[in-house]
Amino acid sequence: MSIKLENSDSEVEPAPADKIGHMIEPEMDLLSVILSDFNNMFGNINWNDADHVCRQILEIPAVVSRDEKYQNAMKNSDEQSARLESEQALQQVILAVMADNMELLKQFQDNSSFKKWLSDLVFHLTCN
Repeated sequence: MSIKLENSDSEVEPAPADKIGHMIEPEMDLLSVILSDFNNMFGNINWNDADHVCRQILEIPAVVSRDEKYQNAMKNSDEQSARLESEQALQQVILAVMADNMELLKQFQDNSSFKKWLSDLVFHLTCN
């Protein structure tokens, strides 16, 4: 199909500013929000080194997101399968952290609300 334009001065209207036709960036929680949620929910735990635990928690999503099975599930499966792979990858990361921080492993294993919070956080931050 060809487009014929009139030979005259004219203006082109701007493209509509709605959300059609462009990528929507996922909303990410700010680090301060994540830390605030963590402190509100688990500030009553007597961590030996709370700063170290927070640093480890903030590193976990990046490690989980590199897991090949999780990446495959994200590309080729539904959300439920991806969540399952995320939780399995998280379990492996927590076990790897065990050598460095037994406190984090203990809370992950014994505190179901902490485990759910961390699982939800990691899935939310790594799910694209």
